[in-house]
Amino acid sequence: MEPRRPLGVVTRGTTNPNRLRRVDNWIVETCGDALRAAADPLVVDLGYGATPVTPLELRARLAARVRADVRVVGLEIDPVRVAAAEPAADPPRLTFARGGFELAGLRPALVRAFNVLRQYDEGEVADAWRTVTGRLAPGGLLVEGTCDELGRLGAWVLLDAAGPRTLTLAAKLTTLESPATLAERLPKALIHRNVPGERVHDLIDALEHAWRSAAGYAPFGPRQRWLQAVATLKESGWPVQDTPRSWRHGYLTLPWPAVAPS
Repeated sequence: MEPRRPLGVVTRGTTNPNRLRRVDNWIVETCGDALRAAADPLVVDLGYGATPVTPLELRARLAARVRADVRVVGLEIDPVRVAAAEPAADPPRLTFARGGFELAGLRPALVRAFNVLRQYDEGEVADAWRTVTGRLAPGGLLVEGTCDELGRLGAWVLLDAAGPRTLTLAAKLTTLESPATLAERLPKALIHRNVPGERVHDLIDALEHAWRSAAGYAPFGPRQRWLQAVATLKESGWPVQDTPRSWRHGYLTLPWPAVAPS
């Protein structure tokens, strides 16, 4: 039965087609195996916003590239948004319901929560994470983060029942002027920690320095410059987890302890 009082507050609802394509593509590559192994391929798009475009896109991408029987449920606290999304529903593949951090009683294998916690206080993040991860199916994952309005810059945390596992930074390399701009899109747990003495500040500073050092690669295009910058970052001792294949697409992933707040 749907809870009477969903946990959370109504978001601003800003959304655009393809805004979440970077995180969706990353989910396919990084979380695809977990979703394939799930007994029930249920995915929740938490706080999808004023239109149902992002859950519709997520379902299409996962069905095409992970497993055809994936089911996506878009959850919103605002009942007006839920009602407005109903014409886009395609049950059982895509449905909409009223719910918040309690996930409306669902036990999904994967939750994507984007641009939701940005409007909360930093002190509320850990409780929100625990509430969501405590309601995941066994082996379930939460991807929580932030991106800009066009989806060119983003950052997200991957979590499981034990807590945060990784931080990923992502950029559209053809429009990237400076890695320092990624600091504006850090998840709520980190955005106020971009100050001297914090690990995430050290990361952004080191990445920016590596980018400047790779200026000689600029004539070969921003992708080659980014590849060199990330390679330099890794060589300097940062525990970069992904491979050049991911770097080429503008991703950079590190284990959570490398950037966790002091």
